[in-house]
Amino acid sequence: MDPGFRRECGYWVNAALKMPRRHSNDHGRGPRPISQRQLRVGEELRHALAQLLRPGELRDPALREANITVVEVRLSPDLRNATAFVMPLAGANADEIMAGLKRSAVFLKGQVARMVELRQVPNIVFALDGAFENAAHIAALLARPEVERDLRPPSPDPNLPDDGATK
Repeated sequence: MDPGFRRECGYWVNAALKMPRRHSNDHGRGPRPISQRQLRVGEELRHALAQLLRPGELRDPALREANITVVEVRLSPDLRNATAFVMPLAGANADEIMAGLKRSAVFLKGQVARMVELRQVPNIVFALDGAFENAAHIAALLARPEVERDLRPPSPDPNLPDDGATK
C-alpha cells in the first residue's frame, strides 16, 4: 500500500487529502459580535444604574452627593457578568468614587434585580470610562496650529494666501 494512505475506522484514507477537524465553536472569525440581547440588557442595566446613582440615593459617604454618569454597560455573551463604565462629574474624586462603587456593587446588584426583570442579574463590575479623556486629547491635537494648517483646504490659486482671503 502507498505510504500516504492509512487505515481509519475500517477504511483506507489518503492522509494528504484529509481535512483538519473543526470544533463546533471555532468559526475562524475572531471574537463574536455583540448580540442584540446583550445590547438591550446592557441598556436596561444602564438606565437602572443611572437611577440608583443619583445624588442622595446611596448611603455610602463617597457616593451620597456624587454626580455619576453611567456611560455604557457591556455584558458577557452569557449575560452573567456586566462591566459598567462610569464617569464622575468633571472627573472629581474618581478614585474615592470608584472605591465606593466597588463597596456598593453587591447592594446595587440587589437593587437592579428589583428594577429589571431578568432571570439572572449579572455580577456588576465598575470601570472608569476613558472616552471623555480621549475626546479631550483628540480635540487638543486638532487645535494645534500645525494640524489646523494641514486641515485647511488648499487654495485654488497659488498667488492667494493660505487663509483664503482675496487680494
